[in-house]
Amino acid sequence: MGVNIKKIAKHAGKCTYTLMLMRHAKTESEAPEGDRNRQLTEKGLKQARKVGKGLVKFDLVPDRIVCSGARRARQTLDRMLKPFGDGPEVDYREDLYESGMQAVFDQLAETKPKQHRLMVIGHEPIMSICSQWLAKPESDPDLLDLLNLGLSPANLVIFGSEKPFKEWQTHTARLLGILEPHDFSN
Repeated sequence: MGVNIKKIAKHAGKCTYTLMLMRHAKTESEAPEGDRNRQLTEKGLKQARKVGKGLVKFDLVPDRIVCSGARRARQTLDRMLKPFGDGPEVDYREDLYESGMQAVFDQLAETKPKQHRLMVIGHEPIMSICSQWLAKPESDPDLLDLLNLGLSPANLVIFGSEKPFKEWQTHTARLLGILEPHDFSN
């Protein structure tokens, strides 16, 4: 499936509020210190940097980023922050690792109305399940099918709405696209 990132970015730019849900980048399969401490692989480091640069290129830099406290999510964000500069407010939240989908909805409720672009960096299957719950039923069926398969490392789901984040409920956001790191090569 070909992705037109320029079109997705254009649609996102027309929305008052944009949400980006991202799965952390590629990690090692296990770590002696346990799951929470798994690190990014070399490929994962490159994926995260590519996504960060791509978001800058297509004017999709978030105002606020909420990131899981797990090491791999933090490393993903660290690689993305350099291209972002000093722009985004950053919060690290343990509940994005431990509490499931409710933690994402809590972040929507806590985001200030003046913050129009929110990014959440977390884990599977939470990111894809949350995306399924947020997507309006009339969203592109092919995109909804992709969400059923889950998100690969460093994939990003983009939503848009005119409503402030605190008003987002199930099936209220327009699913604009699902991006993979290689989509930013255009």
